[in-house]
Amino acid sequence: MAEPPSEDRTDSLNVAWSDVVRFIRQLSHDLRNHLNAIELQSAYISELERDDELKGEIKRLREMVAGLTSALESLSKGVSEARPNPMVYRAADFIEDLRKGIDRDFCTQTAEITWNVQLGDAMLYIDPQLLPEAFTELFGNAFRHTRDKGVIAATAKIDNNQFLFTLEEPKSQFDVATDNWGREPLRKTSQGHYGLGLNRVRAIVEAHSGEMYARYDPNTSVLTTTLALPVSDGSSKDA
Repeated sequence: MAEPPSEDRTDSLNVAWSDVVRFIRQLSHDLRNHLNAIELQSAYISELERDDELKGEIKRLREMVAGLTSALESLSKGVSEARPNPMVYRAADFIEDLRKGIDRDFCTQTAEITWNVQLGDAMLYIDPQLLPEAFTELFGNAFRHTRDKGVIAATAKIDNNQFLFTLEEPKSQFDVATDNWGREPLRKTSQGHYGLGLNRVRAIVEAHSGEMYARYDPNTSVLTTTLALPVSDGSSKDA
């Protein structure tokens, strides 16, 4: 006869993050295959149908399928390994390009950002396609999550041969520990968001030999997130 479980037994599971990533990517791949089949079938039905009203409904159905496919692709990307293809890039040019992207992606909210850029002629060795993802995610979080009235301060400077980017958000209510900032994926989820953003930011920054950290000052009610990257000497030997 089997013995009953002990009082201190726990039913929690310890699953390796690599296994979670493999599962998410495989599930996303399988579901996208099904959605692609639905899209093809819908397109075929639309070609056969002659009623304009029904064709409009089929079009909306295809748009819904496309939206879900895009969401699954984003989810799979969010857990993928960051593999930069770096090149030498002037830091000031990177920030200028970043600002244009932020203006485009958050066009109704960019008036809430103040920029302080002091980079001189410093150079970086980065992937100019991959690295902006990390910065865009930080801004997205700042706009999406609860914050007080006031501007978001973005500062980019060179200090001790490092490129330092800080984002300061006014927050009077903040009770999240910052010790493992970006190292606790899936902890907080909401509709359309799965707690992967900061983990992705950290992975991208670390793939560029950088660091990400955050601190909250209860005296000023400000959350400060910092991305630190090494400065390049302007040659490809940084690889």
